[in-house]
Amino acid sequence: MTSDDPARLPGTRTIETHATLSREQVESVLDLLAEAARTDGQPAVSEQGRLQLRGGAREGVAHLLLTAGGELVGYAQLEDTDPIEAPAAELVVHPAHRGRGHGRALGSALLAASGKRLRVWAHGGHPAARHLAQVLGLTLFRELRQMRLTLTGLELAEPVLPEGVAVRAFVPGQDEEAWLGVNAAAFAHHPEQGSLTGRDLAAREAEPWFDPAGFFLAERAAGDGGRELVGFHWTKVHAEDRLGEVYVLGVAPGAQGGGLGKALTTIGLRHLAAQGLPTAMLYVDADNKAAVSVYERLGFVTHETDLMYRTET
Repeated sequence: MTSDDPARLPGTRTIETHATLSREQVESVLDLLAEAARTDGQPAVSEQGRLQLRGGAREGVAHLLLTAGGELVGYAQLEDTDPIEAPAAELVVHPAHRGRGHGRALGSALLAASGKRLRVWAHGGHPAARHLAQVLGLTLFRELRQMRLTLTGLELAEPVLPEGVAVRAFVPGQDEEAWLGVNAAAFAHHPEQGSLTGRDLAAREAEPWFDPAGFFLAERAAGDGGRELVGFHWTKVHAEDRLGEVYVLGVAPGAQGGGLGKALTTIGLRHLAAQGLPTAMLYVDADNKAAVSVYERLGFVTHETDLMYRTET
């Protein structure tokens, strides 16, 4: 484990920056995140952030631990891996220790660590998070909607696949390389998703929720006589919440516009409904008007919104 010199603040508040955390530190942060989620209604740190928290050292990822009186009361994660965009961060303060300047201290530390070039997520867009962004001089530039659909009683038409396209389930140990390639191409405009690596995929395959039977791959004949991957719909089940998710849905650029995305969406939703899940969810950028319109026509409605703020560029 490596650590920068702690940033000592007024009173007993201390912020330490680490490239990796010990098992005990990880457990303490996870406990803090769980307590905050119970109060806030959603996690303050994304799935990718939680995987990076537990996954050991990663180039460009730093963990900031804020302690007060010897107790961990705040956590922030800074990821500086995008070659173009400013570093991205998430932060949280324990609910019992809010209103004491800890959030501002973490935000200021993130600004200093990023050279005042920063993007910060506010999951759920709570008023306190909006206020903190204003105090830190950040401006809103992205809205990510969580949309939900009632599956109970929902009638979905049989999916119609483009000619020559067949769908099968993902096979662990066989399909990773092909999926990573199509995912990168389909989400070239979306660095958070398109930049996923083999390590990121392996971390998700190791999660308890991973089920290859709900990870659908669309293939068509290739010029060499084989099959090529042209699209996918990876679903996820949040068992504790009895909630299904359109986790990632992508179509290769050369296969777009032929109805494959709609067919894959239907296949995934039918799979989730067949498991008796009452509700499905997905995330979509609010400014992606075409996608929002498609999902609204399917019956999805906005449930909540995550906000991202950034320093002026």
